[in-house]
Amino acid sequence: MGLGKSVANEEMLRRAMSDEEYDELAVPPNTEAPKHHALWPLMEAALREVYDPEIPVSIYELGLIYKVDINMAEDGQHDIYVEMTLTSPGCPVAQEMPGMVQGALFPVEGVGHVDVDIVWDPPWDPSMMSEAAKLQLNMFT
Repeated sequence: MGLGKSVANEEMLRRAMSDEEYDELAVPPNTEAPKHHALWPLMEAALREVYDPEIPVSIYELGLIYKVDINMAEDGQHDIYVEMTLTSPGCPVAQEMPGMVQGALFPVEGVGHVDVDIVWDPPWDPSMMSEAAKLQLNMFT
């Protein structure tokens, strides 16, 4: 997908700052999520483990996760809905990405059903990346 040469990896950035400082820089600016829900920190951590194979930054930090809804199901579990995009409609992992996100979220305790939809509006652009992702990819917008 050619987003640029990586000049710093997550480990280098974490060594240069506290975990709290890094975590603040790693949050993408436009993701809609229930940040005060008890499951959100676990889900956010799980999403940070999903990488596009062509880019050395998590899909969460790239800003590809547009929206996350958490709803209590009748069985006491939480049903999750994720709306995400890709960096390009021609992304070679487009078919696999929803399954990768589901696979990351299913193991989170309390998660029941997970639906993931790929959307193209708004189209992704580099301004949607977290500051940490911009640093890692040497892309400043």
